[in-house]
Amino acid sequence: MHGQAETEVARPRRSELDRIDRFILRTLQEEGRITNVELARRAGLTAPPCLRRVRALEQAGIIRGYHADIAPEAVGWPVTVFAFVSLKSQAEDDLRAFEAYVASLPEVRECHMLSGETDFLLRIVARDLPGFQAFLSGKLTTAPNVASVKTSLTLRTSKTEVGVPVEV
Repeated sequence: MHGQAETEVARPRRSELDRIDRFILRTLQEEGRITNVELARRAGLTAPPCLRRVRALEQAGIIRGYHADIAPEAVGWPVTVFAFVSLKSQAEDDLRAFEAYVASLPEVRECHMLSGETDFLLRIVARDLPGFQAFLSGKLTTAPNVASVKTSLTLRTSKTEVGVPVEV
């Protein structure tokens, strides 16, 4: 390796991902608990270079983490609500303050800043409808700088896929 210590792992950039990197990404996204040995076998590699590639993808920030997909109803959070939040001020400090506030609320599972009429889209979970109402009136609508909140209760979820499509 030119200019790198032998123990250092080269960090791929998104534009430098080859077919094997994309295969590894797609496989890990679909099966996060696959063993390195099995991943290497499927990718046509031996275990050590496969592990080096995975570590390089992690270090480059392309793989951001691993998690378990938990059934919300099984652990007492069967209600999912999407909230469209408009703020009184869109100054950068006010936007960041709102983001920091919702980051502290465990019921808010996702927060997306939007363009257009609405400033943020939140995905919120609750134990029941009275619990959501308490959250809405006690924590969300009363938050600093919130002008309005419109909510939509999820009746059924027909598709949930994590990540992004990865073409090999």
